[in-house]
Amino acid sequence: MAHQVIAANGGADLPAKLTGQVLVCSIIAAFGGLMFGYDIGISGGVTSMDEFLKKFFPDVYVKKHHVKEDNYCKFDDQILQLFTSSLYLAAVASSFAASKCCNNYGRKITIQLASFFFLVGVVLNAAALNIAMLITGRLMLGAGIGFGNQAVPLFISEIAPNKYRGGLNVCFQLLVTVGILAANIVNYFTASHPYGWRISLGGASVPALFLAFGSLLIVETPTSLIERGHPERGLATLRKIRGVEDVQKEFDEIVNTTELAKQIKHPFKNLMKRSSWPQLITSGVLQIFQQFTGINVIMFYAPVLFQTMGFHSDASLLSAVVTGTINTMATLVAVFCVDKLGRRFLLIEAAIQMFIAQVVTGGILAAFLKSTNALPKQYAYLVLLLICVFVSGFAWSWGPLGWLIPSEIFPLETRTAGFFCAVSMNMIFTFIIAQAFLTMLCHMRAMIFFFFSGWIVIMGLYAYALLPETKGVSIDEMNEKVWKKHWLWKRCFKNESEQSREDKP
Repeated sequence: MAHQVIAANGGADLPAKLTGQVLVCSIIAAFGGLMFGYDIGISGGVTSMDEFLKKFFPDVYVKKHHVKEDNYCKFDDQILQLFTSSLYLAAVASSFAASKCCNNYGRKITIQLASFFFLVGVVLNAAALNIAMLITGRLMLGAGIGFGNQAVPLFISEIAPNKYRGGLNVCFQLLVTVGILAANIVNYFTASHPYGWRISLGGASVPALFLAFGSLLIVETPTSLIERGHPERGLATLRKIRGVEDVQKEFDEIVNTTELAKQIKHPFKNLMKRSSWPQLITSGVLQIFQQFTGINVIMFYAPVLFQTMGFHSDASLLSAVVTGTINTMATLVAVFCVDKLGRRFLLIEAAIQMFIAQVVTGGILAAFLKSTNALPKQYAYLVLLLICVFVSGFAWSWGPLGWLIPSEIFPLETRTAGFFCAVSMNMIFTFIIAQAFLTMLCHMRAMIFFFFSGWIVIMGLYAYALLPETKGVSIDEMNEKVWKKHWLWKRCFKNESEQSREDKP
């Protein structure tokens, strides 16, 4: 394969191939996303299964089958919502430990710990005898997701050549969507089985086992090895993943960046400095926006939502499979286009697409879905189509780029600390939406779609005015080539030299 020449520091060229080693390592690591996606997809299907509801949530089961129960309120139960959302509380707490693990022990072992926590959670959930056992299992799954979401995007960003960093990192989100689709298919075929919910929850062991064994084969990133005092191994690994012998320039850059990073004794404190505001604000805002698109409402509770609109149980699960398929296919657009069209273009285009879909969906439900009737069939299928339009827009933009951009914009000295803040922000707002949605649906009814569409307008304006393009820029050159040239964020670097002197011991 011919060398791919990648622009880097000061216009220097860094030779690199897109090697099989990088591809294999990226795909194995991205299975952390498959675990995450499977859990997102499995929750909504399981919580709509009668056998599951009868065992753990009998009050919800009674409301679900009550002929006069309000369409919008039949699943409104705080403990039922806690089954879904508890996972994200654990993910927030574990993300801090994961960031420390990434720094002190490397990205590889952090990924291995993610698979361990996930396997423990799967066993507890599949064998659950009571609510306590069920929620404990969810908390262990949350720990696995916290470790996986902290390590995997950083791992891929650090081993990928600049030219392919975006596409390879989107593999994480691609496998999230594959996990959601797989969960929807499993739910569809197990829904009528008396122990279908145990089979569905136990199915999460497949991606967890793949990641556990696959993580034994992946390499540690050169940046992590050099950062932890193993420069010879870092150089050898860099040659291995780049597929060329002449990696001295890139190696010197990593060493230089690592030396600068070591001068920062308190990375979390350094995040509060003015020069870190652009990355910290942008990564946090992207995570909030990602959740306030309303996507997890659809992915968590798709079967529940479709039953609310009048689909029967099997039909609602099948509809969730349809949206899951669209989600996976549309993510492929991001894989192939993110490094060609750029991050900003995809985000802005999708904001327009999602806004239209949400507003029209809200209008149809407001006009035709009342408290106790079923949505007319033609409108139910139109809503399904609109949700597919919405999901496709999210899948090639705010979904994958919400993880990609935070993983590539922080300098090394604050990278794991900054990405921890991004992951934590994501999990906190995922928890809020997951815990509140069914209650919001009960009280806001169709207006909930207008609520999310308002947020989509705000995030589209943010992407247009305040988000710089990061396509093709070396992750260690983001400050110089991106932030310092932005019309607003450059103001945060005016007194950078004085701040740097204060940071040095």
